[in-house]
This record gives sequence, C-alpha cells and structure tokens, in this order.
Amino acid sequence: MSESSDEQAAMQHYLVCGTEDCQKNGQFYCNACHRPLCEQCRNEHQKSFRTKNHEIVLYRHRKHQLPVEICQDHPKRNVDMFCRECKTPICSKCSTMKEHKGHEFDDLEDIYTEKYTLWQGEFSKIQKYFLPTSNDLKTDIEEDAAQIKKIMESIRTSMKVEAESLKKLVDEVTSENIKHTHTMEKSLLEMLKSQETTYDDYIAYLWKMSDKFQEYLSITNQKLLFQSKTLKIQTVPETTKPVPPVFTAGQFNKNDVTKLLGKVHVPNTKPKKRKIQPIEAITKPMKYTEKKLEQSRDKSDMKQTLSLSSSVTKVIEYSVPGVVNALHVSVEKLGRIWVSDWKGNLVQTDLQGNQLQKIQISGEIEANHTATQYGDLIYTDKDKKEIYRISPNKKITEFINTGDWIPLSVYSSRINGDILVGMRRIREAKVTRYSKAGKEIQNIQRDNKGQALYSDPHFITENINRDICTSDWNKHAVVVVNTSRQHRFSYKGRGSEFHPFGICTNVLGHILVCDKDNKSVHLLDQDGGFLSIILSPQQGIKDPLGVCVDDNYLYVGQSTTNTVTVYKYLQ
Repeated sequence: MSESSDEQAAMQHYLVCGTEDCQKNGQFYCNACHRPLCEQCRNEHQKSFRTKNHEIVLYRHRKHQLPVEICQDHPKRNVDMFCRECKTPICSKCSTMKEHKGHEFDDLEDIYTEKYTLWQGEFSKIQKYFLPTSNDLKTDIEEDAAQIKKIMESIRTSMKVEAESLKKLVDEVTSENIKHTHTMEKSLLEMLKSQETTYDDYIAYLWKMSDKFQEYLSITNQKLLFQSKTLKIQTVPETTKPVPPVFTAGQFNKNDVTKLLGKVHVPNTKPKKRKIQPIEAITKPMKYTEKKLEQSRDKSDMKQTLSLSSSVTKVIEYSVPGVVNALHVSVEKLGRIWVSDWKGNLVQTDLQGNQLQKIQISGEIEANHTATQYGDLIYTDKDKKEIYRISPNKKITEFINTGDWIPLSVYSSRINGDILVGMRRIREAKVTRYSKAGKEIQNIQRDNKGQALYSDPHFITENINRDICTSDWNKHAVVVVNTSRQHRFSYKGRGSEFHPFGICTNVLGHILVCDKDNKSVHLLDQDGGFLSIILSPQQGIKDPLGVCVDDNYLYVGQSTTNTVTVYKYLQ
C-alpha cells in the first residue's frame, strides 16, 4: 500500500499510534522508525536505550519515507545514498568500492524529503493559487460573455427603436406629401373646371348668335333689312393649359440612412488586462537540515499555541424569537445572524436577540442557508426545489432551480463566491458547484472507483484549501473531496456511533462538526486528523446541531431549544 493510501486509511477515524496494541491518537512521528506515536509511546521511545536518539516530530512535520529500490550491484542492499561526484544513487556497500573512493555522499532520504517538500509546495501553489486564479478568470470571462450578450441585445433593441422612429417619420412625411398632392390636384381641377365653364358659356353665346343670324337670313322685307343691327361675333376666350406637378426623387443612399439610424462600433480604447491576484506568499522549502527543520517546527508550534485557545469560554447566550429550535446558524458580516428550525421558520436577529426579519419556507420544511461575502443570504426550499437569494434590501428572488434534485445544503465560498449545494433524489446524491451568478460549474458524485461519495449531504462547507466538506447523515461520516473531485478522506468519529450534523471550518483550516448522538462538537485538522472534542455536555452544551464561526468566535445552535450560544475558542 502506498504512503498516501496508508495515510488516507488512517484518517478514516484518526491517526492511530503505530505501536502494537496501542490505539491512541498518533499525533507524533518517529522519522527513524517511520511510524506514528501517541504521547505516551513517544515518551517511552525517547527513554529507551535503543531509540532514545531517534528524531521524533509532530506528525505533520514527519520525514517522508524513501521509496524502496534494490541496488543492482548488491541485490541484498537498498539504495539509500547519493554520490555527489558521480551524481548517482548508490547503496552503502557501493560507497566502499574503489569507484567511489574519496567521494562525498548525501543521505538519499534527506534529498527525497527536500524534493518532496518542494513538490508539495508546488502542488500547493497549483491547488491554492493557480487553479483557483484560473477558475476565477474563467468565471470572469463567462460573466463578460453574459454582459456582452446583454449589451448587444440592448443595442439591437435600440436599433429597432431607432428604425421604428425613422419609419414613423417617413410615414408622416409621405402622408403629408400625398395630402399635398391631393390639394394640388384639387386646385388644378378647379382651374380646368373654370375654363370648361368659360367655354360652355361661350358655346351658348355662339348658339344664340347662330340663331340670330339664321333669323336675319330668313328676312323677306327689304325695309327690315336696313332696320336690323350689325352683329359682331366675340373672339374665342383664351385659356392656359395647366402645368402638371413633377415629382423630384429624394437624393439619398445607404450611407445617408446609416447616418440617420446610427451604427455600432467598437471604441478605439486599449483593452484592460484582467486582474490577476499576486501569488500568495508560500513558504519556500528550506534545505532539510536538522537545525532549520527544528526552527521551522518551533515557529509552527508557536503559531498553533497562539491560535488555539487552551479552553473554550462562553461569551453570550440568547434565545432567538420566531423559531422552535436552532437547526442551522449563519453569521453575517455586520454581526447579525440567521437561524432556521425544523418547521420552516427562517429568522434574522441582531446579537441582542431582536428579530429583524422572518421568512416562512414552503411546506414547513427546514431551510439550509449561507451568508455571502456580498451581504446576501442564500437559502434552500426543498419543497419547491429552489434556492432563493435575499438581498440586503430584503428583496427575495429565485436564484437556482435544482430540477428534480432536492437541495439539502448550501454554502457560499469565502474564497471566490462560488455556491456549493448538496442535493439528493431517489437513491443518489451529489454536490454541485455553481458560480456566484448561479451557473452550474461542476458536479461531484462518485470517487475514482465509481463508488457513490454521498448518500445524504445534509450540511456543507469549504475549507481554506478549497476542500469541500460535507456532513453525510446516512454514511455517518464527514466526507471531504478536493477541488479536482478526488476523495481525500472520510471521518467517522472515534469508534462510537457518529451522526454528523452542522459543519464549518475556520481560518486555521480546522473542521468543526456537531455529533448529534454524542452531543458534542469535534475539532479536526484539514487532513481529517482528530484534534479534540471542543464542546461536550460537561461544558454545558445539550444538543448541538447548527455550528458556524466568525473570527475568534464559535456559534452553536441546539435541537431542543431556540438558544444560540457564542463561545471564544481562538486567541
């Protein structure tokens, strides 16, 4: 079995002492024997004549055992040295051969440990900086794409409005022009009608004159001939022909229309570079000498001493109005908390217990919730299979629809704002990662062997190394996977029945989880190693269910009362 497999197996419960028949917590490690030791066995190890000179360190500072490789020239010996001159690994017998006479040698295990530390550092950079930064940039690109689509749709709408406006103007001008042609036509026709009347009158005059001349032509009496008047025919009236109007077509082309309607262009502006956060300071691996290693351990131990308080102190305890118990607790930046119960009540209070806001979840089913770094609250509605968002101005909007999956748990990442959701449906469960905009990014359901990771991921959180930690009620375990969906470990308590409930992580990477059956809160390191029972009935806690942290403080909700208790546990 590989070292990582051994380590992972050990983490299923806690690190067991490597001494035969000893089942205590192996928090120390003998670099010479390559085995974990509990405190008692460490003391005995240091007193024993055979092992008193062995180097014993905290488990997390252990040397990593050199992989076994048989020497080709001396098959009964392992390769464990490195010849500086020849630049090749050799065994101890090789070092006595004439080929290596006068050469200098290094302990291959020291070299391996130094390289391992370097590789681990680079791996850590990938996991903690390069992958998160790249994913953040990818999310930024996706948000930019969504914004571009929104902007272009807005431009298209504006163009259509402009076109409709121009069409309206064209129709209005055309209508006026056509109306004007009717007016012109009427005027011309009236003029022609007048001319026609003039000629009708003249023709009537001519007929009258014709009758007169016919009368004269029929005279038979000469006397009458000299008595008749001399008639003179009037000249034909003159009229003018109408001048017909002429239509002059407008002088315009496509460019003129483009100028009228406007056009889309990209401003001649230099694109801004995407902001890449500088890599966080990661301790550079030092040369693995005993002196430097001891200095490193001393600093680390001092940091632990300054960070973890030796005892847990109760700071305040108050009742939350509007809930029957405190199933789940979320803390906002402004010192306000949200508490939900079994009956679908979700209440916001201040630290004096004054109710500020209350929401009733549909179906009277408990709601899991999380406060975001942007001041919103996100909560689940199992009955509607919806996740809702409450803005700081108390506006409630639908955020994510989970389809036929029931959303059990939700957590907003403090690292990049991603939303983690634990959900289930008939005979299967999963964890889904969404962007802060609600777009699905990742699904986590099975391990590398195809086995189901989850059964009932009722509570969920994220650690400082971006591990996803879930409390799985049916599996009786805290299930932890990394950002690459690889199963890291499952913590199943300390031997007795273990039913994990509320779960959270702190700034040190510790995992805090409520054990409902044993009425306690367990404290684990980020690799699943058991550190302590941080709260138990002996300290006055009754039925811890909901748990969350804020700076140095631990907030604990209970199942039998609507009480939230605040403890100081870091210093």
